[in-house]
Amino acid sequence: MVFRLSLALVAAAILVVGAAGCGGAQASSAAPPPSHVAAALKGSPPPLAALHAQANELLPGGRRAFLAVMARLRGYPVVVNKWASWCGPCQTEFPAFQKVAVSLGRQVAFLGLDGKDHDQAAAAFLRKFPVPYPSYVDPNEDIAGMIEAATYYPQTVYYNRAHKQVYDHAGPYTSAGALEQDVRRYAVNDR
Repeated sequence: MVFRLSLALVAAAILVVGAAGCGGAQASSAAPPPSHVAAALKGSPPPLAALHAQANELLPGGRRAFLAVMARLRGYPVVVNKWASWCGPCQTEFPAFQKVAVSLGRQVAFLGLDGKDHDQAAAAFLRKFPVPYPSYVDPNEDIAGMIEAATYYPQTVYYNRAHKQVYDHAGPYTSAGALEQDVRRYAVNDR
């Protein structure tokens, strides 16, 4: 009897921990109002303004399209966040990206990378969590593999102004403050 009770308690604990680790808690959007986003990003340099014009879009084109946008962004630091609609930790961290991409979007290029996902689910996810930058569709993780981000969900890769990869953050950001600290450390202040 004690052994069965212990097994039941262990099983229940595993379910609770597993649900928490997979994003059991529902995240809610932290997107600023569109008028605030427009005001905050007004006057962005043309390459960054071009990204803002594609806000919340899922872009096709694979490696070639991704490399083309990276070439256009040379001279600006870039933060690439790999996510998926089915990823609970991605959902919990997206509100941080909603805030930080607005507050630092005139200095830093943000790009999303939607991996191993279905377009309809990804589009629904972006309607729930709108961001002021586009995401590239990467169903087979071709782009993720190219930038060495094919292991974790979510995963954030930082590039300096010369587009040298300077940092790789595996796992979710737990707050906008933690994300902003890394963006400032590895993107804004990295010359």
